[in-house]
Amino acid sequence: MASNSISSSRISGSSWTRKQDKLFEEALAVYDKDTPDRWQNVSKAVGGKSAEEVKRHYEILIEDLKNIESGQVPFPNYRSSGSNGKGMGDEEYRLLKYLKLQ
Repeated sequence: MASNSISSSRISGSSWTRKQDKLFEEALAVYDKDTPDRWQNVSKAVGGKSAEEVKRHYEILIEDLKNIESGQVPFPNYRSSGSNGKGMGDEEYRLLKYLKLQ
């Protein structure tokens, strides 16, 4: 992994598979901030992670996003087949756009 990329273990404090990250991203789109029991629902959608783990994964992701936007951290260089011209794949770009709306 490139030194300027954000790893799943950094985000959560525990290991997340790419599949779990994808399920997490999809669940965030389904269960927005106004959803009752949001973190329990996201946890069920991800599988293998508690509500506290998914909430912490989200909080650190938001913290990292703020650091990137403020210029404190260089934008991650995601390895992906799709690219939007900003060094990240289409999935990462959609997640970034979604998180900016939160």
